[in-house]
Amino acid sequence: MPLPPARVVRAVEGVRNALLKLVRKLAPAPFSLLEIVQGAMLSQAVYAAAELRVAEALREGPLDVDTLAGRVGAHPETLGRLLRLLAANDIFRQGRDGRFELTPMAGALLEDAPMSMRGIAVLMGHPVHWEDWSHFVEAVRSGEPSLPKLRGMSAFEFLEAKPEYGEVFAKGMGAMSATETEPVLAAYDFSAFNTVVDFCAGRGELIAGILKKSPGTRGILSDPRVAHNGAAEYLAGQGVAGRCEVVQGELFGPVPGGGDAYVLKHIVHDWPPRQALEILRNVRAAMRPGTRLLLMEMVVPDKRNAPHASKLVDLWLMLLVGGKERTAAQYGEILTQAGFRLERVVPTAGAIAVVEATAI
Repeated sequence: MPLPPARVVRAVEGVRNALLKLVRKLAPAPFSLLEIVQGAMLSQAVYAAAELRVAEALREGPLDVDTLAGRVGAHPETLGRLLRLLAANDIFRQGRDGRFELTPMAGALLEDAPMSMRGIAVLMGHPVHWEDWSHFVEAVRSGEPSLPKLRGMSAFEFLEAKPEYGEVFAKGMGAMSATETEPVLAAYDFSAFNTVVDFCAGRGELIAGILKKSPGTRGILSDPRVAHNGAAEYLAGQGVAGRCEVVQGELFGPVPGGGDAYVLKHIVHDWPPRQALEILRNVRAAMRPGTRLLLMEMVVPDKRNAPHASKLVDLWLMLLVGGKERTAAQYGEILTQAGFRLERVVPTAGAIAVVEATAI
């Protein structure tokens, strides 16, 4: 199914948000607040279903709760109570015969589903993730990320030191990132560039998509982990290895030259201003005047009180690493300091946008 234009998505979101605000105004304020507060419990319920792989057990069709419990290794009565709540929220469905079956949202918990949400569901309910958030108020009080104080090391070091949780985190982030590739490719035309450098690009999902959509373009994938993250194999599987050079790169080190456009996806937002500026200046040093910089980030809307995913992710960055999501004006400021001119912010059908700048 093709993605709708960004303006259509924004219009639908506007209607939905208006209806939600109306419902909250009509309901007693304490009840509306209670519903929001209890959202954490619903997240845990989805996590439990994801951990038990309930969706996988229902892949072939509806099952009664006793049979389902046997397949997932759960207590029948308590599993039924879990699914009763999830079915009330359109995650699974219980038929008139009492059997449970998949809904579209439950189908997104299948590990091999297109844009599977299982990884992010497992991350959001993971005990380590919840322990991180239990210290969030400390970040608000101090203005500094609380995770380094809790763990005795940076968030990135912690993920390396705890590889089991690091894998959970990577899969969760991968699930979120996978929802952004198609919106970016639909909103921005990369075919005008001869060579696109994707900096700190992981195994290369975005650059692979760019090259498949722009057959006349070549790519350079730069990442610190290319020796062991499967980038070369992934690009070969996508049929673009012949047009994409894979190079070892460091986040705070030299950046490959020779690109007409440089892509940084969710890199700048991870860091406090000083480090973010250092990264941007390193990228600028590799670029000729007139070269394009393309930051793929969630841009905080200027409209006051407008709901947007960036505002939630911003708090997560505050907690973990001291980074932040920025408004268009804030991107303009930091880009100017790094030697760029902000050209425009290109919206997409997702929460992510393309912040386009030119090296000056």
